[in-house]
Amino acid sequence: MLILYSPSVLWDSVWDNVGPTVGGKLTAVVVKALVAPGRHTDGGGLHLHVRGPDKRAWVLRYMLRGKCRDMGLGPYPEVSLAQARERAAAARQLLRAGKDPLEARRAEDSAQAAATGRTFRIAAEELLADKSRGWRNAKHRWQWQATLEKHAYPVLGDWPVDKVDNEVVIRVLRPLWERTPETASRLRGRLEAVLDAAKARGWRVGENPARWKGHLALRLPSPRKVKAVEHHPALGWPEIGSFMARLRAREGTAARAL
Repeated sequence: MLILYSPSVLWDSVWDNVGPTVGGKLTAVVVKALVAPGRHTDGGGLHLHVRGPDKRAWVLRYMLRGKCRDMGLGPYPEVSLAQARERAAAARQLLRAGKDPLEARRAEDSAQAAATGRTFRIAAEELLADKSRGWRNAKHRWQWQATLEKHAYPVLGDWPVDKVDNEVVIRVLRPLWERTPETASRLRGRLEAVLDAAKARGWRVGENPARWKGHLALRLPSPRKVKAVEHHPALGWPEIGSFMARLRAREGTAARAL
């Protein structure tokens, strides 16, 4: 099911800072002047998200299968208003065909990353090859490899390393964060190391989305303050009969008390 938000109703009612438009559309002159933080709509789900004078980016918001999604279309002024409209139109065409433009782009990025050898998995393997030369204990490499294979590669393995962002890092970490905080903390540190090493190789730019201080610390509770979930040992099958008898007796006592 495809729903594109109505620019005349939904955008103006939801967002505070909708920039001046001409006939409900932005103009190149207006876009150039927009520096106040906010989301400024061009209609049909396309808007310019302004976080500051030097932090402006085009985003297409759309609904697919009952879920709202935001698709980045590039920073401004590197991507002009006309180019952003072209990219939004191409995404809408995919939507009309029942395809998710975000998933289509990720598949294309993954294929390109695999062709160039710059996936997260390749970046991790390069880091392990470099670090293991200095490890005296082979157990360290095994621990790194096991952690990444079990918890990171199912999501990030074929992901282009230069496309790894905040949301996908949190997607990897969150399932573990409250269940096994110690493992989650180690995993976060290893993700950070892989991404730092990829940046050192020139495979990615910008800040590291897996860093803790001043970043993930604002999104996730401290692992030292999270109490790991404790699981009770399972009963052996010979003990199940006596356990159920004790449970029924306890329930009967409680019922008589009432």
